[in-house]
Amino acid sequence: MSLDELCWTPAYDLARMVRRKEVSPVEIVDAVLARIERVNPRLNAYVTVVADHARAAARDAEARVAAGAELGPLHGVPYSLKDLTPTNGIRTTMGSRIFEHHVPEEDAILVERLRAAGAILLGKTNTPEFGCKPFTDNRVFGATRNPWALDRSPGGSSGGAAAAVAAGLGPLAEGSDLAGSIRHPAAWCGVVGFKPSQGRIARYPNQAAWNAMSANGPIARTVADVALMFSAMVGPDARDPLALPHTGEDWAHVAEGASVRGLRVAWTPDLGGAAAVDPEIVSVCQGAVRTFSEMGCAVGSDSPEIGDILEPFLALNAAVRLATIGRHFDRWREQMDPILVRRLELGRSLRPEQIGEAEVARSAYHQRLRRFFERYDLLLLPTTAIAATPLADPMPREIAGRPVGQHVEMLVLTLAFNFSAYPAISVPCGWTRSGLPVGLQIVGGWRQDALVLRAAAAFEAAAPWTNRRPPLA
Repeated sequence: MSLDELCWTPAYDLARMVRRKEVSPVEIVDAVLARIERVNPRLNAYVTVVADHARAAARDAEARVAAGAELGPLHGVPYSLKDLTPTNGIRTTMGSRIFEHHVPEEDAILVERLRAAGAILLGKTNTPEFGCKPFTDNRVFGATRNPWALDRSPGGSSGGAAAAVAAGLGPLAEGSDLAGSIRHPAAWCGVVGFKPSQGRIARYPNQAAWNAMSANGPIARTVADVALMFSAMVGPDARDPLALPHTGEDWAHVAEGASVRGLRVAWTPDLGGAAAVDPEIVSVCQGAVRTFSEMGCAVGSDSPEIGDILEPFLALNAAVRLATIGRHFDRWREQMDPILVRRLELGRSLRPEQIGEAEVARSAYHQRLRRFFERYDLLLLPTTAIAATPLADPMPREIAGRPVGQHVEMLVLTLAFNFSAYPAISVPCGWTRSGLPVGLQIVGGWRQDALVLRAAAAFEAAAPWTNRRPPLA
């Protein structure tokens, strides 16, 4: 196998090949670092590359293989972290001038776990400032480009992570998702992105530990790789009061031989009209829905009652952002992303009862979703309302004839499952006429993460993603 082919080999296969001594961790890391050096200047997916750290870890991993030591499930497999995730001794900027030179003194829990699983960190990937929008650019590092069309946005806020995976700059990436920030860029970049149930992956350090709308999760080119990475990240920890206990699933193999026959599946193109969606996106996703029928699912057109969730979502989002970074606002306002500024201004304008009313609205919404999933096992819908937008002007003025006033209006399809923390995954399902990827979102019932992964794997097997690679050298 050539060094370049190693960059496109699934993580699942790389881990197996390392255990069998068919390839060394040093070869894998050197191959991916060489590709990063060659391709990343055009993409700007990575903002910090820790080449020396990665090579040292690869040499240690190779020595452990040679010594016959016990190996973790990701031994020798490279991965990236979003530049929001704390890493001890490695620059972590949050895409903000405020933290441009910040070097944390402790790792996030998920970083500890990935290291214990034998994974090798390559570096940090780009994000908008504090992950504040669905386009990946900031005033520290500039914009990330979409590997499928360099004049297009990769989405956000885990845009650097999704672009890196799509371009062969590492088989695995970590992202975070508050309103679709894993699934949205996964769809625009033609990869798989999984937002698990809140608490599956323990979060620490975390200033707002009781905030149950945001989750970390894996991004990869295959569902099996997503499941493998997830298996190393999942589990409780006392540092996270919302962390869920182990439930006995073999997450690394949960997607193998998956079947969806007999499942009750609902399809909605637009969440009952709550979202405006480009007709071309709807058409591509409808083709994917037919595949579920062919796999033996009972598919019907239906949608949960979404209601007006944008206002309470924004209230809770703004309140948390103000509480966590508001102390920097007055000094740094002129150097902040305008979208972040508007969110902090909203936070300052909120009355206490508005925050309480938002929590009440969220509770009622959870009950509506719960009742919906008593009738269905899965919900299928588009991941994004439109395909990747132009890099120079990423914010759409309208979608399907409906004016778009602010960016969250293009995220209703995804934030609907952050506002009540249901598991959801985006899988590639086709292309627009102009050759841009389209993602299908699969949502499961309350804490049905294993079912979501199995359904995604079954779809991937029935409708394999074409073996196309982005037009990059």
